Amino acid sequence: MKHYIIDGNNLIGKIKTLNQIQKNNKQQSREKLAFILGRYFSKRKASVSLHFDGFENDTIKISAIKIIYSGSSNADEKIKDEIERSKNPKNNILITSDSNLAQFGRVCSCHIIKSEEFAKQLLSSSSTTEEQARIDEINSAEEFKKLFGVNAPDKFVTK
Repeated sequence: MKHYIIDGNNLIGKIKTLNQIQKNNKQQSREKLAFILGRYFSKRKASVSLHFDGFENDTIKISAIKIIYSGSSNADEKIKDEIERSKNPKNNILITSDSNLAQFGRVCSCHIIKSEEFAKQLLSSSSTTEEQARIDEINSAEEFKKLFGVNAPDKFVTK
């Protein structure tokens, strides 16, 4: 199974809306990223660890994603530790644009995806999911109308 190791702060910096939120509310930007990732990975067979610098403020409740805070060290060191402890580094996919961290990942046989590339995947997947949800909502509304005869065209003819 593929394991995604995500440099959270780096990824937030590559998503314009999250980057703007982070300037005023770091916790909210982290929560939004976690929820976006939760949606993205919900239909994929992969494990995910999301790394943030610093200490946990409020618990972010999201299933299928392990959130790791660096505490008094930095997230890069925690990410490197995770890669080194990995039983099969070739299954790791490291999401970062940090060149030092990416180089470490390459040396350890990880697949590297730059944060800006992954951000594009996330955003295109998110908009597709939202579009599908709206289509489903419209279709179910139409079904509801049909059930109750609301949209029968001959009933609404005005003379």
